[in-house]
Amino acid sequence: MSQSDDSTFSINRSINRDMRQAARLRLETLVRLRWVAVLGQLATVLLVHFALGFQVPLAACLAAIAVSAWLNIFLSLRWRGSQRVGAGSAGWLLAFDVLQLALLLYLTGGLANPFTFLFLVPVTVAAASLPLEWIAGLVALTMAAASLLAFFHLPLPWAGGVPPALPLTYLAGLWAAIISGVVFAALYVRRIAAEARQMSAALAATEMVLAREQQLSALDGLAAAAAHELGTPLATIALVAKELRREAKPQSPILEDLDLLVSQSARCREILSRLARRDAQRDAMYEQVKLSAMIEDMVAPLRGSDVTIVIDTRPLTPREASAEPVFARNPAITHGLSNLIENAVDFATSQVVVTATWSAQQVTVTVNDDGPGFGQDILDRIGEPFVTSRPGYDLGRDPLDGEHEGMGLGVFIAKTLLERSGATVQLSNGAPARPGASLTVTWPRRMVDQLQTSSTTPDKKSGSSPLVAL
Repeated sequence: MSQSDDSTFSINRSINRDMRQAARLRLETLVRLRWVAVLGQLATVLLVHFALGFQVPLAACLAAIAVSAWLNIFLSLRWRGSQRVGAGSAGWLLAFDVLQLALLLYLTGGLANPFTFLFLVPVTVAAASLPLEWIAGLVALTMAAASLLAFFHLPLPWAGGVPPALPLTYLAGLWAAIISGVVFAALYVRRIAAEARQMSAALAATEMVLAREQQLSALDGLAAAAAHELGTPLATIALVAKELRREAKPQSPILEDLDLLVSQSARCREILSRLARRDAQRDAMYEQVKLSAMIEDMVAPLRGSDVTIVIDTRPLTPREASAEPVFARNPAITHGLSNLIENAVDFATSQVVVTATWSAQQVTVTVNDDGPGFGQDILDRIGEPFVTSRPGYDLGRDPLDGEHEGMGLGVFIAKTLLERSGATVQLSNGAPARPGASLTVTWPRRMVDQLQTSSTTPDKKSGSSPLVAL
């Protein structure tokens, strides 16, 4: 496995771990929500019984509420509130909440009780944090409880002791409303929570990539420091080696070894000298690169495969021929474009065409391949985190199951990096006469010129180009 593969694997593993950790509920959250439910239930029962004068089975209701309160006390004493609970533990606790609420509703009129809408609360909490199987189980439990309460319950508390007779059609409407609300809340909240976690993890992955690029840039300073620190001991070694060489007899068996030691010490001094002069060697010529040369550098490592890569660089009009754009050497642009070209090579059948055009207003790089293109099911979402057309992708599959070959972060990271450099990125399928995927990256010409100017103006505080901070 290459170093790049190791790096990608470590990033993906870190993202998986962070997403799983973010999806787990804290025990304190469940306990606080249950305390709110306990206080609300207690206040409602007491208000209905004593203030409104309705005949409520007070002892049974208070006993059901007390069970929920004692469970909270037990959880608070047994475990720390900051502890995150697993999916199974959280699922059983939420199932208890559903059953406890169903018991209270059974004692107070069943489905006719206006507080039946509270069935939405545990299902919503589960949809935001639990796996699909637990969400489905809680939805099924809630539907079963609502269905049973429609037929089995104590009379609805009412003034005078005689509750109104609600029509069967009305009760059926209440049942349908509760079931619809539970299902909709589960689907909607699960989707929103999953997208939020995916976006957070994808942004974290982008930050990791940028941090690695910055670490590579920082190696230049470390090399210069190492050259400075090693200069003195190396000079001492060279001096001692020369003295030993001068004192050695002509026929000494170590004469050849001393000659080798002197030559290698001189070579080391030359290498350290180049490292120390590295910043001085980075002039404006080195920090800038023409558009055609930049694309050729990106394509060169990909040549030699079964896919032919064609590069076409030209101005949009003949009068622009002498104005080829010059880019600053930017890790963000290099990584982003290289990733898009590499993806095109992976999916192409036989050919990838990289077209670069420029005018006085804009600079455009287009990557076309003759592969299958983007599937219609993901075309509108391509470029978002955790969206991939590689084998194993499924729109309804959890990205944490680890079954598809890629995590769908490559295009997202490339798109984010390129947009940070001022570009706009468009992804689409080719025309019917030219199948395959098409990716277009466009910079305003003024943005390219600004990047080029800033690369030649060192930061006074750090002594480096501000472009490296991207």
